[in-house]
Amino acid sequence: MAPSTVAVELLSPKEKNRLRKPVVEKMRRDRINSSIEQLKLLLEQEFARHQPNSKLEKADILEMAVSYLKHSKAFAAAAGPKSLHQDYSEGYSWCLQEAVQFLTLHAASDTQTKLLCHFQRPPGAPASAAEPKAPGAAPAPAPAPAKASARQPACGLWRPW
Repeated sequence: MAPSTVAVELLSPKEKNRLRKPVVEKMRRDRINSSIEQLKLLLEQEFARHQPNSKLEKADILEMAVSYLKHSKAFAAAAGPKSLHQDYSEGYSWCLQEAVQFLTLHAASDTQTKLLCHFQRPPGAPASAAEPKAPGAAPAPAPAPAKASARQPACGLWRPW
């Protein structure tokens, strides 16, 4: 029978710890078992490939997880480390694709057309390449995107101010 709350208040700290220890230990074992079960679910395809019809013990699950992580780490290392420049370039390309895709989903406005023209300019091209040479000269037409409006504005850098 569990001690009542009045009786617990009368216990010394040492006795309280003795009563609390089994409860804390059970909670710890439950956390471990829950995490092992989550590992099993995450790696279930890996288990099916190596041991298709066997009942897995906790140790088997942990060993398979360690093996899988080592294999994944070795595979990532074999792919070669990426330089910061490669990471930046890949991120920039992905962001550019997302922006262009978003802009082409909506009806083309003058601002959207300018942005698309800006995005189509090669990364190394100076911003002044698309701007007129003389103050009164007409801007050089740039190739318009598929969904752009009939007018083709200068592809200079658009600024909201």
